[in-house]
Amino acid sequence: MNLQELFHMQRELDRYIQSNRNVEVPIFQKKVLALQVELSELANETRCFKFWSTKGPSPKETLLEEYVDCIHFLLSLGIEKNFDELKEWPRPLEEQDLTELFLAAHARVGQFAERAEFESYKTLWQTFGAIATALGFSYEEVLQAYIEKNETNYKRQQEGY
Repeated sequence: MNLQELFHMQRELDRYIQSNRNVEVPIFQKKVLALQVELSELANETRCFKFWSTKGPSPKETLLEEYVDCIHFLLSLGIEKNFDELKEWPRPLEEQDLTELFLAAHARVGQFAERAEFESYKTLWQTFGAIATALGFSYEEVLQAYIEKNETNYKRQQEGY
């Protein structure tokens, strides 16, 4: 999937939010934490680690919305570090257990926060691609859900979210 359209949309949303909220301080670390929180929210909705429970995962639509929240911050972090020249979503990592993928994603977000390099950013995309695959999301579904959530985020900002 071509990521340039998503980077463009995210760049515009980030500018809109930061301008309207008069954000002038560095916010890279805040975005890192936001990504980790969204990733945890997604993991919680999958319930993949809840060996003690018989309740299944949330509906696919809920999982996709949580996943796309992660993608918003993943894009935004790339923009912060000028890695938005990434054209295509890199080939996902080999499929793994979903719990292992979430743990790997958290570790890689932390590594990226410490050393923001292009290769580590690309690996993040590969990890999130593997999560999408494990959850059964197509790139088309992710793109459509991202576009819808982007519109929602603008409306939220206009309504004083």
